[in-house]
Amino acid sequence: MNRIPVIQRPGLREAAREHAYEFRVGDGVPYWDETAYYRFTLSQIEEDLERPAEEINAMCFQLLDQSLSDETVYRRLSISEAHWDYVADSWRNREMDLLGRLDFSYDGASDAKLLEYNADTPTTLYESAVFHTVRLEEAMATGLIPQSCDQSAQIHEYLVEAFRGMKIEGLLHLACLRDIEDDRETVRYLEECAREAGLETQFLAMKDIGIDAAGRFTDLEDRVTTTLLKLYPWEWIMEEKFGRYLVSSGVHFLEPPWKAVLSNKGLLPLLWERFEGHPNLLPAYFEGDAKVEALSDSYVRKPLLSRQGSNIEIVRDGLALSRSVGPYGEEGHIVQAIHQLPEFDGKFTLVGCWIVAGQPAGISIRESQNLVTDEDAKFVPHIILD
Repeated sequence: MNRIPVIQRPGLREAAREHAYEFRVGDGVPYWDETAYYRFTLSQIEEDLERPAEEINAMCFQLLDQSLSDETVYRRLSISEAHWDYVADSWRNREMDLLGRLDFSYDGASDAKLLEYNADTPTTLYESAVFHTVRLEEAMATGLIPQSCDQSAQIHEYLVEAFRGMKIEGLLHLACLRDIEDDRETVRYLEECAREAGLETQFLAMKDIGIDAAGRFTDLEDRVTTTLLKLYPWEWIMEEKFGRYLVSSGVHFLEPPWKAVLSNKGLLPLLWERFEGHPNLLPAYFEGDAKVEALSDSYVRKPLLSRQGSNIEIVRDGLALSRSVGPYGEEGHIVQAIHQLPEFDGKFTLVGCWIVAGQPAGISIRESQNLVTDEDAKFVPHIILD
C-alpha cells in the first residue's frame, strides 16, 4: 500500500459538470482529491480487507442471533424498549438489507482494525461507486496511471443486482432530509440503481411522509408505502411521531430495523466481548465497565450514536490528542483501544470496505488532516496493481 502523487486529470472540470459536482479553479472538486492515489496489491484487497469484512459481517449476524434470546443487547445499546420486538422480528424474519461500510485503520502491512461500522446511513457512495470508476478510466486513457491496473469497485453492479433480487412489488419510495445535499444525492443515486433494476420509484422528503387512518405510511399522492429506502438514522425514526406507527405501517425498510444494532458504536464492545482477540477487532468496552481499566490512560471515547466524527475524544497517556464537538453522547459512550490511523504524506488515512447485500463490493479511501476522519475529509482514488 503506497500513496503516489499524481497530477489531476485534464478533464476533471468536464467530469465534475457531467456528474453534477462543483468545480473550483485551483482547487478542483470539494472533498475529492486526485492529486494522489493509493496503490494496493490484489492480495491486500482480497485477504487484508475483503476477507475480514466478510468475517466481521458474519460475526455481526451471530450477535443478532444472540439478541433474539438476550434482550440486554438492545438495552446496552440504548435502543428504546418499545422497539425491541420490532427490531428482533426484523432479524427473525431475515428482512433483506442493502448496504453498509466497514471503516478500517490499515497501513498495508499489519492487520486491518475495525474502527466502526456505518451500517445504516453510509455516504460517499456515489464517489465510491461511479465517480471513482470514471476517474480510473480517464486517468488510464491519459497515461496518469498504469494501463494494466484495476480497482476494487463493483458497488454499482452489486447494487443493481441486489435491487433485482429483492423482487420488490409496486412502488419503491426513497426518502431523506431533502436539505442535506450529500444525503439527497446519495438517495438520488440509489434511485437510479433501482430504476436500472426495473423498479418504479418515488422520491420523498422525510417530512412529506404521511400516515393514513389505518396507520400506514403514504406519499404526497396518498399512495400507500410498502417499501421505503430511507437515508435517515433508525434512532431518529424511533423518536419521531410516526415511530409509533412502524408496526401498523407494514413497511419493509431499507435499511431494515435490525441495522439499528449494527450502526450503534456499542457494536464494538459487543463484538469484542464475543470474539475477544480477533485480529481485526480492537479491545472495546462500554463506559463504566470495570474492564475499561485494561486500556489504562490511552483510548478513544465514542458516543453510542454519532456521525461524521462528532464528539470523539482521543486520549494518549492521559492527554487529549483530539476532541471533536457535536450534539451526540446523551445515550452513553464506549471506549476503544487507541489505534491511530496510518499517516501518509502528512494525511491520516481511513479505508472503508463497502458491503452490498452481505458481500464485499469495493473500497473507498478518505484522508484527513486530523486524527478523526470528519466531514472535511477528502476522498482519494486507489488502484490495484501487483
